[in-house]
Amino acid sequence: MKTTYFIQCDPTETVLDVKQKLFALIEQPVNNQRLVLMSTEEVLEDSKSLADQKVENDAVVALTLKKDDNEFEDVNIAQPTDFSLS
Repeated sequence: MKTTYFIQCDPTETVLDVKQKLFALIEQPVNNQRLVLMSTEEVLEDSKSLADQKVENDAVVALTLKKDDNEFEDVNIAQPTDFSLS
């Protein structure tokens, strides 16, 4: 099951700062997390700020976790249109 998290971040924060906030929520080490900016599909770099990487207000950032084989999960976000209303 996939979960959506909403976290407040300052544009000057680094991606590593964001991963540390996520660690408090999901208890996954920062090294096991990968953040992908959905508008560009670029993997965000830990050492750079959100502003440096063009992460804007209300941006959708996907979190993927490292699997047992040391590879990261694929991004798989269900859009509201993916669900049928029955």
